[in-house]
Parts: sequence; structure tokens; C-alpha cells
Amino acid sequence: MVNELRETLDSDGVALGVLDNTYSPTLVEFYGELGMDFVWLDFEHGGPDPWDASKVEDLSRAAEGADVDLLVRLPDTDPTLVRKALDLGVRNVFLPQVKTADEVEEAVRSARFTYDGEPGERGLGSPRARRWGLKDNYVEREDAETVVGTTIETKEAVENIDDILAVPELGFVFLGPLDLSVSYGHPGELDHPDVQNALETVRSAAIDADVPVGGLGFGMDDVNEKVDAGYQILNLGSTTGALKGAVQGWLDGYDGER
Repeated sequence: MVNELRETLDSDGVALGVLDNTYSPTLVEFYGELGMDFVWLDFEHGGPDPWDASKVEDLSRAAEGADVDLLVRLPDTDPTLVRKALDLGVRNVFLPQVKTADEVEEAVRSARFTYDGEPGERGLGSPRARRWGLKDNYVEREDAETVVGTTIETKEAVENIDDILAVPELGFVFLGPLDLSVSYGHPGELDHPDVQNALETVRSAAIDADVPVGGLGFGMDDVNEKVDAGYQILNLGSTTGALKGAVQGWLDGYDGER
């Protein structure tokens, strides 16, 4: 299968997605049928253990069946965990809480058979990603289709952003304003000048380095503004957020007594 998210990024397009924080194969499939470009699965803050092969495979099958890409945030930068997710069939992963270019490079290298003109560190077996040995041109296709990105959500990562952006084969940077607000000592104050300056520092540096930028959309006006500002990956909301809005709307519209 072609990684359509990678094709979108390579062609300077915009991918819109949603966080499924119920981790349901049914909802992953449904989001694909609704026309989402990707479904974000956040294994850092919830969900099944990413080492649990059967659960990750079920989510991946649901995405493949509905022609929607998974975007998986791992709970750690451990290269072994990166390789595990890819072998299970995930094509797009990104790293949490990074601070230095070295840890990003180690993870990206672990995802590739050939890296920056040298041997990579991805293991060559016959897992699900290879269709248990049935897929042709597996090595070349996987290196061409795999995307490894990273969140920028620590003060140290902002300070090291130029080195991080210079990591070969870095697929994208995803801005994390919530964790940045914590790292800068202003928890929850997303409009604080320190947080806003950090976000703009990373956004502008990434665009100058020709590395795709991703982030959170806080309403569709914000999404449209971020597209105009060069963002290429935007999360529109979450399953629980959508349900909250719908259910509260139903209850607010009820005229009887409860």
C-alpha cells in the first residue's frame, strides 16, 4: 500500500485527521469512511500497550480496510519500539518528549534499512509489514514509505531545533503547545508569550528547513489560519470531544424535565 500521508507531505499538501482516544478499530474504520486523511493514535497518553501486537494489528487492519493512514505517537523514543510498530504494519510514527537531535537520529535510523548512505538499523524479518514474507521489494518500499517524525514539546527541543531539523530523513515536526506550556513554566497558558515565541521559532525554522510542520487545530478558524501559516498536518479534534459536543447539544435542546 502507498503511504498517502507521505505523498501528501512530499507534494506540499495538507493532511487532516482526528485523535481516536477510544482506540477502537470500528471508529478507525468509520473515520476512514468519513474521509479523514489520518487517524491519530496516541500511545503516550493512553490506549493499549504498543507492544501488544494483536491490538495494534487490529487497528492497522481497520485503517487499511478504510484507506486511511494511522499516525501513531509512541510512548518512548526507544528504537526497539519504533521497529516493533513498523513491523506490525504502522507506517507513520512520531516520538514524544525529545530533547536532542541525537535521540531523534537514533530513532529515525532504527526505522530504515539504509540510512543517509549507510546501513540502517531496521531488522529484516518477515513480519506483518512484509505480509509474512510475501511482499515484493520490501526493503525498498519500506524505506520509501516509512515516516518518522517527532513532537517538539520541550524547552530543550526548541533550543536544539536547528540540529533536530537537520536529522536526515526526519519526516515532520509536530508542535505540542500543551507540553511546551509546562516546559516553559506556564502550565495551560497556551497564549503566554514564552509559549507563543517557542511555537513560532519552531514553525519558522521548520519551514525554512523544508521539514513539514504538524499541530493541533483549536477550531476550524484556527485550522485554516495554520494552513495559511504553512502547517501540513492538522488534528481537528478527538472522538470524545466530538461526542461531548453532540451529546451536550442534544441535552441542551431538550425542553422537558430530567
